[in-house]
Amino acid sequence: MGWWVGNGMAAKADIVIFGTGSFAARILLDLAATASEQVSVAIVGRNRDRLAWLRTAANARAAMFGTGARVTDHPLEDLSVDAVGALIAALRPSVVANTASVQGGRVMTDRPDGWAMLVREVGLGCTALLQTRISYDIAAAIARVAPDAAFVNCCYPDVVNPMLAAAGLPIACGIGNVAILAHAFAGVLGPGHGRLHLLAQHAALSAFRRPSAQRAGIAPLRLWIDGVEVANVFDRFATVKLSPEPVIDVSGASGVPLFLAIAAGRAWRGHVPGPNGLSGGYPVRMEGGRIALDLPDGVTEDEAVSWNRRFEGENGIVVGSDGMVRYTGRVEAALRGISPDIAAGFPMTAFDAAYVAMSDLRARLRQGG
Repeated sequence: MGWWVGNGMAAKADIVIFGTGSFAARILLDLAATASEQVSVAIVGRNRDRLAWLRTAANARAAMFGTGARVTDHPLEDLSVDAVGALIAALRPSVVANTASVQGGRVMTDRPDGWAMLVREVGLGCTALLQTRISYDIAAAIARVAPDAAFVNCCYPDVVNPMLAAAGLPIACGIGNVAILAHAFAGVLGPGHGRLHLLAQHAALSAFRRPSAQRAGIAPLRLWIDGVEVANVFDRFATVKLSPEPVIDVSGASGVPLFLAIAAGRAWRGHVPGPNGLSGGYPVRMEGGRIALDLPDGVTEDEAVSWNRRFEGENGIVVGSDGMVRYTGRVEAALRGISPDIAAGFPMTAFDAAYVAMSDLRARLRQGG
């Protein structure tokens, strides 16, 4: 695993994390506090002051808890494929995680501009291109210089990961989303609980942000405990309540056991969104650094994937087997009223042009156009 030279700078990093926001901080600080083995972690971003603080805080926590983690920071003004590739080639990580997006960390804002109103009206589907840009470039860099590294995209992975896969780029999985609910349910069940298998995508979180009395109908997820499907998830887990804001205390932390397992070459089981570029969230197992679905008996991969894709289709964006990204439902209708060309979708072979068009639309809406 990682090792250090005399000046304290990492000659190698087992884990590289791009981004300096709250999500990256949660991952980094929990890694520092829980690593039972020696592991080197590099935090990468453009904000030098923030990087210096994250490095300082993480190494302080490692010392505080007596763990084997050591953290270095790497300012990188240019997140282009060439610049990212050069850094990754030098650090030679086992896992690379990206938490940074052009959209920014807090997607749902209270800004009064047209873009914020669009996102509140139709949901995250309209932000997919902006969430993809940086991860697209990092994945391209990994494909070029470190094809054996596991790439974990933390930005809207239920949808972005299928886009990366459609572009032929490497993608292991995301973190959060389905894992948030899996860990919340496990917390209710307590120590020694039965084996959980959960199918869920990001839209399922909304139900558990509402008070339990306001949850009705069929839960937008499927849950098995020790192979037996739970008939009424809302009743069984009525005490689970998510915060209105991003639940990074669970979602960011959910990546820590996975990252440490990859770095150590250990087997691991859990839940992740977008494994191998699939749409939605699944139970998975990892062996030999490779992720595979870990479904309950009687559920086929086709059934699980189709179930998740149906929900994505209802929530605004789907990625076809032909590599075509198509907007659907409320997202397509809203975009059609603003820009019919954008509403028509795009092939991943034209990602750069589609990204420019969506960026221009966001700028125009923010300026009141």
